[in-house]
Amino acid sequence: MTTSLKSDGAQGRELIAFRLGQQEFCLDVMNVREIRGWTPVTQLPHAPSYMLGVINLRGTVLPIIDLSARMGFPPAEPSTRHAIMVVEMGKQAIGFLVDAVSEIFSGKDDDIQPTPDVASATTRSLIQGVIAGEGRMISVLSLDKIAATSEVLAA
Repeated sequence: MTTSLKSDGAQGRELIAFRLGQQEFCLDVMNVREIRGWTPVTQLPHAPSYMLGVINLRGTVLPIIDLSARMGFPPAEPSTRHAIMVVEMGKQAIGFLVDAVSEIFSGKDDDIQPTPDVASATTRSLIQGVIAGEGRMISVLSLDKIAATSEVLAA
């Protein structure tokens, strides 16, 4: 479960940063179960375009989503340089294909600025906020919203 932005601002958390193309995003590290290298998938018929397929993860069928395509960017062309972030959302585990995982860092709720009003409603629903600093802009993903709008998780 992700930490709410509505707090006294002093609450800190560990975030894991990753890249999609030239942009940086992050998630609460408590949602990430593991990070693994790219594994070819078994495609599923009639799946959404961002759904790459499924892999066998130690006896469990794990759906893999191209997070770049899910976020509205051009689809990734998976290679050995990509990573799969295995994320837990409630009782569901799902794999997100990302270009690279870069670091784990500490952040406070006060560091997260709201998503600008000029962004589309879809963007504002998928992005919880933005962390600006040290010459970087890191978008904080709203994992709950990605899960709520993902057809893959409707089981």
